[in-house]
Amino acid sequence: MGTWSVWHWVVVLIVLVLLFGSKRLPDAARGLGRSLRILKSEVRQMNAEGESDSSADEHKPAGSAPAQKPVAEPAAISAAPQQQANEQASHAATA
Repeated sequence: MGTWSVWHWVVVLIVLVLLFGSKRLPDAARGLGRSLRILKSEVRQMNAEGESDSSADEHKPAGSAPAQKPVAEPAAISAAPQQQANEQASHAATA
């Protein structure tokens, strides 16, 4: 019961032909093939990048961690909420 026999595949094929038509099935198969090729190439590229990153990490000395500088907030961002509050208060007073 858990395995698909030849008759199961025949029924699935007939249903697909009835649903999509015989003209659309080759285009759909071509599109699926392209998608799978793209997926495989992306996976290979990710694996290659992962291997190069791990090999670069192995060659890096343990004590040479990059120092992070604290980031100061720009004055315009911190002043924006105060300005909005002032505008809302002035609109409420005039209404």
